[in-house]
Amino acid sequence: MTTERTARSTSYFTIGTVALFLVGFLLLVIFGARIYRETVASQYANMDTRNQLSYLITTLRSCDERGAVTVADDMLVIRDGDSGYAFRLYLQEGQLVEDYAAIDAPLDPTAGQIIGTTNTFAIEKDGARLTIETDAGRVLVYLRGEGGAQ
Repeated sequence: MTTERTARSTSYFTIGTVALFLVGFLLLVIFGARIYRETVASQYANMDTRNQLSYLITTLRSCDERGAVTVADDMLVIRDGDSGYAFRLYLQEGQLVEDYAAIDAPLDPTAGQIIGTTNTFAIEKDGARLTIETDAGRVLVYLRGEGGAQ
């Protein structure tokens, strides 16, 4: 009878140990998945922030010629060479919008491309230095076409 009781005790101990390891493993997987999901969400938010500012800089650099960049009525206007067209960047209902159209054409927000969500779009041009501020941050750009840093 003692041998039977010892065997049963050993079986319960083994089952309990396996169950404890199984529960620990499942908790580790659950917490790890949650942490991974939060990390990835944070990474994508950071990439969205950088993408907005990078897009603005890239657009400016692509058409960086003397007199190509102007600021008018909280709108950044970047002429596309001698084509008569321009990239017009402005804030429309919490969205940063890019409108590529003839320079003299009226704004058409429905035809514009949404760059990102922001409540702030402040532009300041001081000679060759252009300061752009959005919810994503602030960026300083020196326009080479205006004699800025290379």
